[in-house]
Formats: sequence, C-alpha cells, structure tokens
Amino acid sequence: MRIYVGNLSFNTEEAQLEQLFAPLGQVDSVKLVRDHATGRSRGFAFVEMTDGDQGRAACAALDQHELEGRRLTVNEAKPQVQRSGGYSGGGGYSGGGGGGRKRSESRW
Repeated sequence: MRIYVGNLSFNTEEAQLEQLFAPLGQVDSVKLVRDHATGRSRGFAFVEMTDGDQGRAACAALDQHELEGRRLTVNEAKPQVQRSGGYSGGGGYSGGGGGGRKRSESRW
C-alpha cells in the first residue's frame, strides 16, 4: 500500500519516517520528494507498506500526528494523474474571420 505523508518539515529525513511507521507494520520503502534543482525536501513523502490493513491502520494512527512541530497529513496515496508531455501548442493563425485588415498591413 502506498501512503502519502504531507506537511513535513524541510528537515525531515527518510530514516525518521521509517522509524515512525515501522512500529505499525512492515515498511517496504520511504521516498522523500525533493526539488530537482536544489535537492531540498518539498515537504511530502510516500511510504510503501507491505500489508494494506497495516497501511490503513498507520494512516489512521498517524494522521495529524505531530512531527518536528508540524501536524502531518497521512492518507492512502491516490494514483498519479497522467499529465501531458509538455507544451501542447495552440494559438496560431486559423485564418478566416472577416475584418477589414489585409494580411500585409501591420497589426498596430
């Protein structure tokens, strides 16, 4: 089961999250999301737990738990939304449309 952990301090490390979740079940992995440019934490992470029931129990037990002075948001991770691969273009001259201006005239 994949679990979202949000509202983390920028100082929180993977080992701290693993220690927090370990008493509640088998932790497969902890992935702290970091900014690509700076390497600094973005304030959220994903924890993978082997057993779904243990994962749901961990969500219930740790949601709003205080860690490093911040109340955590802990819930089952939603599937990632598929995003388009970049700039999709658009705009451009589509022709038509009347108006009294000839193409050779300046716009301004």
